[in-house]
Amino acid sequence: MSLPTTSLAGKHALVCGASSGLGRATALAFAAAGARLTVLARSAEKLEALAEEALAAGAPEAHAQPADLEERDLLAEALDEVLDAGPVHVLVNNAGGPPGGPLLEATDEDFEQTFRRHVLAAHYLAQRCVPGMREAGYGRILNIISTSVREPIPGLGVSNTIRGAVASWAKTLSKELPPGITVNNLLPGFTDTDRLTQLKAGNAARQGVEEEDVERAWLASVPEGRLGRPEELAALAAFLASPAGAFVRGQSIAVDGGRLNGI
Repeated sequence: MSLPTTSLAGKHALVCGASSGLGRATALAFAAAGARLTVLARSAEKLEALAEEALAAGAPEAHAQPADLEERDLLAEALDEVLDAGPVHVLVNNAGGPPGGPLLEATDEDFEQTFRRHVLAAHYLAQRCVPGMREAGYGRILNIISTSVREPIPGLGVSNTIRGAVASWAKTLSKELPPGITVNNLLPGFTDTDRLTQLKAGNAARQGVEEEDVERAWLASVPEGRLGRPEELAALAAFLASPAGAFVRGQSIAVDGGRLNGI
């Protein structure tokens, strides 16, 4: 019996938050697997450059679609253009997290803005994309969130709260989607991205220490002893998006170098 394929040939993937970091790496991994790509983020210039890289990496088509996940009307217009070209088979929900800081200092707007960007945007995109997945008989929804859904991270109260909401949304959705359409969460640990660099600087400023001290403390909790690479999470995303990942459903999978303590 042959193994299921990890190829994404013939599949159309929409990757949100694709202009940098984990989203960008995921888009390029999908390109290498042969997917037709639409990359979405606010920066048109970065998206155009990424689309060129994706074509070079193996994508038969790659389209840049500028949009802001918090602006529903503009997001709806962007998605109209995407879906006019055919169904989305793979949807990657990914967006930058909010600034860190003590939870009791967070305002209503901090929570509301982050909820719109993560939970409501993911829900809207799924509502729009699932009908095409159902018709095609193939669908994958991947949410790039955080290990904080298992173990809250100190100093990231708003992010911990909203990421947990995304995980609960996805688990509920996994029970409602028809066969052939799966939803899973990827939980990056300390990964070498601009987002982590910003968090490190913020933590260092609040604690009155050097950034190197913050990173050293982080790595002390990681058995692999290093930061993750975006490409490592992207490799898992590509597997889950492919036919080979068909029986993985409703899961939250950590890519954290062994940092989490739970079994």
